[in-house]
Amino acid sequence: MRAQSLRYGENPHQLGARYRRVGDRGWWDDAIQHGGKELSYLNLYDTEAAWRLVHDLGDEPAVVIVKHANPCGVAVAADITDAYKAAHDCDPVSAFGGIVAINRTVPAALAEALAPVFTEVVVAPGYEPDALAAFTAKKNLRVLEASLPGRNRFDMRSIDGGLLVQEPDAFHSAPSSWKVVTKVAPTDEQWRDLELAWRVCAHVKSNAIVYVAGGRAVGIGAGQQNRVDSSRIAATKAAGRAVGGACASDAFFPFPDGLEAAIDAGVATVVQPGGSVNDDKVIAAADERGIAMVFTGERHFRH
Repeated sequence: MRAQSLRYGENPHQLGARYRRVGDRGWWDDAIQHGGKELSYLNLYDTEAAWRLVHDLGDEPAVVIVKHANPCGVAVAADITDAYKAAHDCDPVSAFGGIVAINRTVPAALAEALAPVFTEVVVAPGYEPDALAAFTAKKNLRVLEASLPGRNRFDMRSIDGGLLVQEPDAFHSAPSSWKVVTKVAPTDEQWRDLELAWRVCAHVKSNAIVYVAGGRAVGIGAGQQNRVDSSRIAATKAAGRAVGGACASDAFFPFPDGLEAAIDAGVATVVQPGGSVNDDKVIAAADERGIAMVFTGERHFRH
């Protein structure tokens, strides 16, 4: 059933609307929009991506910034304002015009930090009065107050004459089940960055490479037709900040070149599914460079 009319579709010349299954309700149906213009198709699409990712990162204060359905900033921190600043610093250029998802009540300090940055949508579970006043004073900023996202029963995409239907992707393998395949094992701190990188990577369009250091994403390579280009793009965006950090790849490295690009960027540890016919060569390349690598046995393509 038709649940919401939208400003337009993916482009202004396209009509757009939100529909929901009869008898179902999602977080969108109870979300409160405190300010800003009417939502467009892409506002909903990108906000959905950001809101789901920020709630896939565990219980720590976390902030996600999404642009064109891909995260361009992710961070966890003890303080939610610090998490926003770290997420924004991942890729400030791409954060312009982005969607910001915050998993804590937004304080005034965070609103002050975000105010100078042009942002399409902010979504959070709540806002302190001063933060809400600061946000609603910006006429073009859409401010959403939302409940937790649910778990969809199906993922569906249109094809000619029908639909492609699948179960939604989910994390089945826990870090405790991951296999260290190199001579060097990750440290406790590296395990934390590996898990964060892996969770972010599963929300990035394939081929996906994510570099994380100190609880924040520092480089994200998305949507490339080969994995080595994604590694190089992530390295360029990291600009030296990946040194000592973690790298996640949403699927196996088919050749050592993608891994070597990540190592050249400075990462000290890597998480990937494994399963390539060239796994032995990739492991040997990791051992030769003295880094730790773990296999999850689980792929997370997102097309």
